[in-house]
Amino acid sequence: MPRLFVALELPSEVQAALAGLCHGLPSARWVEEGSFHLTLAFLGDVQGPAVDAVREGLHAVRGDPFELQLKGVGHFPPRGAPQVVWAGVEDGASVRSLAEHVGRCLRRVGVRTEERRFLPHVTLARLRDTPLTDLLHFIEQRALWRAPPCSVTDFQLYSSVLGREGARHSVEASYPLLPGRSAR
Repeated sequence: MPRLFVALELPSEVQAALAGLCHGLPSARWVEEGSFHLTLAFLGDVQGPAVDAVREGLHAVRGDPFELQLKGVGHFPPRGAPQVVWAGVEDGASVRSLAEHVGRCLRRVGVRTEERRFLPHVTLARLRDTPLTDLLHFIEQRALWRAPPCSVTDFQLYSSVLGREGARHSVEASYPLLPGRSAR
């Protein structure tokens, strides 16, 4: 099995709005429209029985559907050479809650996730040797950007295969968020 991650799939109108941001930094390697997603948990290489444990563990995730609004752009890391350009989330409380619950359910079945502090975002591009002044101008020009709001009613388990052209993602399973079943 390739690398696995859990994410929110974004509707086509949000994908199109994100794609509209993807220009203006010559050294950027842009994410293609249709490949944007909001990662909740990165699992990495998972093989054998652990794949089934992941699939089953994610069925225990509970949460109410919620509205998602993408807003503004930024970069990682906050200090040092910029490596990633991202679109942010206006009010990330529901996304953070869902990500925490996904992490708890995966830990219960013995699967570890990435240990970084969770900051809800959608990756727009990967950078290499991008001058900071160019990046700051790019971010400044898009400071007021907003995507159309969308309803989040489910989340997905993705597989990812790295290739010359970048990562290719495939949805392996989808899990509904059901009203009245908030994350615990």
